[in-house]
Amino acid sequence: MRLKSTVRTHPNNLRPPYDEFEPEVLRESSIMDASCQCGAVTFKTPLRHPLTLYICHCAECRRQTSSAFGASAIFPRFPLPSKALLSCYKRPNPNGEFLECYFCKQCGTRLIHSTAGKNFVSVKGGCIEGLDWSKAIHIWTKSAMVPIPENATSTNEECSEFDAFSSSQEALDQPDHIVCGSTGERFSSKYNR
Repeated sequence: MRLKSTVRTHPNNLRPPYDEFEPEVLRESSIMDASCQCGAVTFKTPLRHPLTLYICHCAECRRQTSSAFGASAIFPRFPLPSKALLSCYKRPNPNGEFLECYFCKQCGTRLIHSTAGKNFVSVKGGCIEGLDWSKAIHIWTKSAMVPIPENATSTNEECSEFDAFSSSQEALDQPDHIVCGSTGERFSSKYNR
């Protein structure tokens, strides 16, 4: 598979120009399907597996999901589903940037988190079909409401590789760099302009 990064405006003028992970040759078996609860919003991930998968037990993720934890699958930035189907809630993060939280206009399912200027997005894990949860890193386990699996990789707060960031989930969703678990290859999330 050959990959390239382009800067262009997304169809439907969904966002201003942004870097986009664009597979030139992509077989159906090499991507994952994702959808909201009602099925109005569907999309495909650019990779067969996320670069990293976090299960976060912090209070912010519990509020966001109305559950015991949140799941974030990190992927290279890819074209968002149609703007006509999405709403966006923007909230500031401690770094002074805004986290763009996209959700289905019809059922309200949170789908994708994005920060301008980053080449990675966080897809909410529950909307992805066939996600392998066994490789997830459990973070903020000191505030977990459910038991953490015995063999799971976990940390009481954030992963040590993200110490430069504040104690917030959006920092983990949008790291400066990320290492692909299967290959060990290091990716930068900063724009190269």
